[in-house]
Amino acid sequence: MGNTSEVPSSPRKRGYAVASKGLGYSKTFSTGEFMKRKIIEIDREKCNGCGQCVEACHEGAIQMVDGKAKLVSDIYCDGLGDCIGECPVDAIKIIEREAGAFDETAVAEKMATKQSSNVSPSGCPGMKSFSFNKDAPKTDAQPAAGGVSALTQWPVQLQLVPVQAPFWQNSDLLIAADCVAVAYPDLHSKLIKGRSLAIACPKLDDTSTYVEKLTSIFKENEIKSITVARMTVPCCSRISAFVEAALNTCGKNIPCNIITINLDGTIQDDRDA
Repeated sequence: MGNTSEVPSSPRKRGYAVASKGLGYSKTFSTGEFMKRKIIEIDREKCNGCGQCVEACHEGAIQMVDGKAKLVSDIYCDGLGDCIGECPVDAIKIIEREAGAFDETAVAEKMATKQSSNVSPSGCPGMKSFSFNKDAPKTDAQPAAGGVSALTQWPVQLQLVPVQAPFWQNSDLLIAADCVAVAYPDLHSKLIKGRSLAIACPKLDDTSTYVEKLTSIFKENEIKSITVARMTVPCCSRISAFVEAALNTCGKNIPCNIITINLDGTIQDDRDA
């Protein structure tokens, strides 16, 4: 932050450039208005890379750069702070500093460019939401029988999946602990097949928002049933607790069963929640 004594008492004109390599746009503006105004500040040390602020910023001022959220240009930030409430680690705040004036024209141009590209709203292709057509005819490029993936959507990580998406509607939902994918050999054929999917690690993830997010997914979509797949280790029981808490607050009666996987990959228990 600069010394406030250096901030001009009135707006002044100065040239500025906007360029974001790899994000689908690059634009240079010859003149711009600088003034002391409200603008967001991101603490990249605190940022956990969840990308929720990127989705919340309607002007596209924030993008993921090297796995962290970054304000790509002052002119895209209106200073209202819609992104602040979405940050689970309090890495964003509003400050006052000398900054380029908010430019609605530049925002409109950038958003139009992004909508016509394949770049996801977060700037990360891995966060782009889409479904797969598993009924399409097989081609030589597809794996042989026995090695066929049953996955029908992307993304799958609970922190990254959207609250509303076509693949949630009228679906049977599988919520699986990360380690189940390693331990259970029939994951695709027995659990993922015919289901939408969200995976999470109840021990290592920042789980502070999981109950709230699951509640929103259950409430805002027509989920037909829920299957929870967890490991037998005690810490994994939290993923069942998250789902049960969300079911208790979503206002819907959704059938749910819990499958517990032993460390050797066998099923220990299959019961209704």
